[in-house]
Amino acid sequence: MQKQTLSFQAEVKQILHLVTHSLYSNKEIFLRELVSNASDACDKLRFEALDNSALYEDQPNLEIRVSFDAAAKTITIRDNGIGMSAEEAVAHLGTIAKSGTREFMAKLEGDQKKDANLIGQFGVGFYSGFIVADRITVESRRAGLKPEEAVRWSSDGTGDFEVEPITRAERGTDVILHLREGEEEFLKTWKLKSIISKYSDHISLPILMRKEEWDADKAEYHLKDEWETVNKAAALWTRPKSEVTDAQYQEFYKQISYDSDAPLAYTHNRVEGRTEYTQLLYIPAKAPFDLWNRDKRGGVKLYVKRVFIMDDAEALMPVYLRFVKGVIDSADLPLNVSRELLQESRDVKAIREGSTKKVLSMLEDVAENQKDKYAAFWKEFGPVLKEGIGEDHQNQERLAKLLRFASTHADEGVSFADYVGRMKEGQDAIYYITADTLTAAKNSPQIEIFRKKGIEVLLLVDRVDEWMLSHLYEYEGHSLQNISKGAVDLGKLQDEEEKKKAEEAATAFKPVLDRLKETLKERAKDVRVTTRLVDSPACLVMEEGDMSAHLARMLKQAGQKAPESKPILEVNAEHPLVKRLDGDARFDDLAQILFDQAWLAEGGQLEDPASYVQRVTRLLTPA
Repeated sequence: MQKQTLSFQAEVKQILHLVTHSLYSNKEIFLRELVSNASDACDKLRFEALDNSALYEDQPNLEIRVSFDAAAKTITIRDNGIGMSAEEAVAHLGTIAKSGTREFMAKLEGDQKKDANLIGQFGVGFYSGFIVADRITVESRRAGLKPEEAVRWSSDGTGDFEVEPITRAERGTDVILHLREGEEEFLKTWKLKSIISKYSDHISLPILMRKEEWDADKAEYHLKDEWETVNKAAALWTRPKSEVTDAQYQEFYKQISYDSDAPLAYTHNRVEGRTEYTQLLYIPAKAPFDLWNRDKRGGVKLYVKRVFIMDDAEALMPVYLRFVKGVIDSADLPLNVSRELLQESRDVKAIREGSTKKVLSMLEDVAENQKDKYAAFWKEFGPVLKEGIGEDHQNQERLAKLLRFASTHADEGVSFADYVGRMKEGQDAIYYITADTLTAAKNSPQIEIFRKKGIEVLLLVDRVDEWMLSHLYEYEGHSLQNISKGAVDLGKLQDEEEKKKAEEAATAFKPVLDRLKETLKERAKDVRVTTRLVDSPACLVMEEGDMSAHLARMLKQAGQKAPESKPILEVNAEHPLVKRLDGDARFDDLAQILFDQAWLAEGGQLEDPASYVQRVTRLLTPA
């Protein structure tokens, strides 16, 4: 290969522009990112060497070295990890194959407070070097390649970069930062040590720096040729809990999650028994940008006997807990475990079950003792947690207790336990309604009788609610009843006089009902008198067993077919508009308008808005 000058991918140019012009709120994160990349390179070597120990060559001990040259104004981060070939240098440093690039740039442009922490979250940490450097040189040789097959990559962070072949005896990578004017503060041992201590103390590999010695004659420090470890070089999760401070736990979380906020909660445990493992698990305070991508890899890193195996072991945590971050270190799994083996392993199943229960215990503790914090968690992750009702039957009862809803009594934060505690005497069922928005649910005609009697109704407006409730039928012996399905049944809450009055109204109104059924036979399965309405003339309900209109709309919006089910029109025989039907010459127009208004109140869209407008116009125009 000859020396080449190549252009950055368009997305990289945009990111480099933002990095060099925007990321100044926390410059020191450049060292955190580059040390993290060096650690990853060593982890990758260790993983590949499981099948090919020759990759270690004559350097079995993995390490990271950080040094600086004050005269040349350079900082070098060296690792003896997997290294890069020339092709990999071009691919990894010149292009970004990340779907999140656009989101990264949007977030960076829109939120300057969290800018510095976003760069690692989206897999573009290498470019953070340009925060303090006006040129970066990378020299690397991939493990297993010959010394003359090494590569040098160099760029000033504008539009182009250069690659050329070099000879390099050592396996691994050197990242050399040529500092900008004004960044000399980083050319000091104490400064670099403090950054490493702050951000990278948890890294299990030794991070080495040259020792500094005071020269009394010159009244200055000078660097010795002796290297010392400047981090604890012990994985944080392997240390006793009594030796780890809350600040260290929080900083470790920020390192593995690239999150700027402290976690909502965390748990650190060593599990012994048939399966032995250590778990350090975190619940974030904020949802990631890709939370709703169910194909997203999990946030749990897998180690086996402190050897890094994989970064996103989704088999260790159910999909509905995909927001959980952390580390699980197994003492039982084989070092060469693959994703396929993870899916089949009994040990992994035990780890998954134990870790799931531990996360639910954390959430239960927060919900019980820190209600404001749990309310904040629910706003971020509540809809995702609801997925567990249908996916995790083993823990369904525990999950049901963690659910929170809006209701006719409160706009948020209502648990099933709260609802049951407020149930009317004689009330057996938990009543709920689903809708597209909270406003639509609150104003639905179907809840009028419940509001009149002071009976609480849960208002469910998340897209996942309909699916969730197809798996949850009761809570502590109280059935869940959708008030938009079937005839209204208030059980003991409806007195005999009301029932008798409704029966009499239905009998007296029968001729009008029969005519309504005939006029609306193409649109309504049935027409009947109801007691659920107080102020509205009519409403639509579905027959028990039929798909709700709300779910049918969601399926259609998603491009899926929904079974065709006609609704039932329920009318309020005491309403003036319904009374007007009897003997009115424009019966057919009134009947169609009655149905259309009920459909609109339900949140539906009219198939023929023009006909509706024409009918209303005719009714408003004097004969």
